[in-house]
Amino acid sequence: MHLRAPFWRSSAMKEKPMFEEDLKKLQKIVEELSSGKITLGESLKKYEEGVKIAQSCSLTLADAQRKVELLMKKDGKISLEKFDDLDTEDK
Repeated sequence: MHLRAPFWRSSAMKEKPMFEEDLKKLQKIVEELSSGKITLGESLKKYEEGVKIAQSCSLTLADAQRKVELLMKKDGKISLEKFDDLDTEDK
């Protein structure tokens, strides 16, 4: 018998490693481009790959922000507060 993980667990488990892996790939691409040791053609391919990865990461972060906004609902309204503002209130 095949058991499936709950939908929230399987998606969360896939999302984080993918995002973390994409960040590592993006860092590697930046290092390769900065090194100046690859050809112009290779640089263009790496740049294009980096743009795609950066867009994917941006979408993942935007999705996470929407989830946080939903969790921060107060009195039926979303209350957005900057993290810096929260730090200064304690002082």
